[in-house]
Amino acid sequence: MSEQDVAVVTGANSGIGRATAIHLAQQGMRVFGTVRAASKAEKLLTMAADAGVSVEIAELDVADDESVVAGFAQILEAAGRVDHLVNSAGVGGNAVAEECPSGLYNSVFNINVTGAVRCSQQVLPGMRERGSGTIVNITSVAGRIAALAQSPYVASKWALEGVSEGMAQELAPFGIRVAIVEPGVTKSAIFAKNVDTPNSTGAYDVHYRNMFQFYAAGYLSATDPFEVGKVIHHSIVTDEPSLRYPVSWAGDEMAGLHDRIDDADWLGLGMIEDLDEYMDRFEEIFGIDIRTPA
Repeated sequence: MSEQDVAVVTGANSGIGRATAIHLAQQGMRVFGTVRAASKAEKLLTMAADAGVSVEIAELDVADDESVVAGFAQILEAAGRVDHLVNSAGVGGNAVAEECPSGLYNSVFNINVTGAVRCSQQVLPGMRERGSGTIVNITSVAGRIAALAQSPYVASKWALEGVSEGMAQELAPFGIRVAIVEPGVTKSAIFAKNVDTPNSTGAYDVHYRNMFQFYAAGYLSATDPFEVGKVIHHSIVTDEPSLRYPVSWAGDEMAGLHDRIDDADWLGLGMIEDLDEYMDRFEEIFGIDIRTPA
């Protein structure tokens, strides 16, 4: 790493993005945190100041082509280059497939997948020219396991996993590293924002209940987002890079299990209506206790 590498962290106004921006600045990088509106960055700036570092704000919306082009043009004008891009901006999306409006799939995909691609396209020409750089894409354990009743979110994160794998091969000849960070449940404002469900048919009450039970248990043990920031920093500076980095509560347990879960066990889990039985079977399969205090 050079004396002061330049890093851009999208979605830096909250959660993993905010923690990562501050942590990378603490490691000596010059950090630009992107937000949709500078007025939403007050907590980021306060936390950075409290940590004794500065994070520069770049206003852009990852869901909009022109906004991304303009935002990165300002960053490149100010810094001259981007050495590391952390695609952290993202949204949740709760719905079973039958009840999910097509527009919700499109909007979640546009932010979680196309947004990451838009931002990457702005920094890759310079990285190729220099023969170095890092793209870190934040996916999720839901990018490896089809998390229940979150069809649009799962679709987007699985897609970002595929895009990231492809980028890793595409960019390797140019000395550019791609890392996929797969968080489980991490402390974030997304919990408060992601409580809606369509439930338009009334047929999937059990599915939504089981999904919220998982997150209720995870919320009690949720990992500090700065721990994810540390993993992201490691993925950038390590001399022994991996493609994937599972992290946070349930991350290690679930991210690598997809190909080892028997299809019959997976389908059987969906057949269980009794909550206690469901929680018991979930722990048998994943090794994770999702019970919550009475």
